[in-house]
Amino acid sequence: MIIVMKKNATEAQIEHVIGWIESVGYTAHPSRGVERTIIGAIGDGRGQAQLKSVEHLSGVEKVVPILKPYKLASRETREGNSVIRIGDLAIGGPDFIVMAGPCTIESEEQLMESAYIVKKGGAHILRGGAYKPRTSPYSFQGMEEEGLKLLKQVRERTGLPVVTEVMNTTEVDLVEAHADILQIGARNVQNFALLKKVGQARKPVLLKRGMMTTIEELLMSAEYILSSGNDRVILCERGIRTFETATRNTLDLSAVPVLKQATHLPVIVDPSHAAGHWNYVIPLARAAVAVGADGLLIEVHPEPEKAVSDGAQSLKPEKFYQLMEDVRVLEKVMRNGIGAKP
Repeated sequence: MIIVMKKNATEAQIEHVIGWIESVGYTAHPSRGVERTIIGAIGDGRGQAQLKSVEHLSGVEKVVPILKPYKLASRETREGNSVIRIGDLAIGGPDFIVMAGPCTIESEEQLMESAYIVKKGGAHILRGGAYKPRTSPYSFQGMEEEGLKLLKQVRERTGLPVVTEVMNTTEVDLVEAHADILQIGARNVQNFALLKKVGQARKPVLLKRGMMTTIEELLMSAEYILSSGNDRVILCERGIRTFETATRNTLDLSAVPVLKQATHLPVIVDPSHAAGHWNYVIPLARAAVAVGADGLLIEVHPEPEKAVSDGAQSLKPEKFYQLMEDVRVLEKVMRNGIGAKP
């Protein structure tokens, strides 16, 4: 349920309502807006009848049932959009955020050169995989902890925040110590033990949509993280598996406006994994800007032909610079209106 407080409700009244919610076995999730505070009461439903009595407490305007199964991720529980802050960056705010870098960390030289390219192009966050989930057990699995150390070193040298994937509950603390954002990849989107573990982390979580995951299932996975205490979740559309074989996956651009209507969480798009080929990445990235995404996740490599993983979908430096220029132009058009001149 959602408890909507009156505009003039005092902090003491809000705290009293929170305490009362928790006293009947529910967890309170307050969202303090500009005009009023909304409190989400989350529980298993056994005390629902008792919970309705909260409307008689001082400062309460009304009690509204949450209709969506994803209670905390739903727009019903929060005024406005969630903005995930990482230093001076604000994901989900007015600025379009680009995360870019190699699929896999291969060496210090490769990662440092990638960071230079990413920063020169104007991207905001460096991506790089230390642990790599591969379909074949014989494929390169990543540099693991050594890769994490390289990420941290490059972050200290360049000032770029870093995002990398965590694949196992036992590695969450280690990855959190080295990265600014913890990525949950498409294959782990319904690894509920891992979702609950990153829900206890203090770092933001980039949650990728699974290859065969519905939008509601993606939001329910986000709910696991949110309900475990971490409200800094970023959703990522990265393509779904369909009957089409011309691309690696089918990028579901319609997911962006659907998610924007359903949830307050920021939504970014990964056209690299959707396309599977560099030639399609730029037009799909342009479309992501146009459809209202909050950012992009792009694979970039100094020499894609020598990459040990996903070289075919990685942009060379000059193509990445072209993409960033296109993004800047489109972002300006989107801000100023379709009829505005770049």
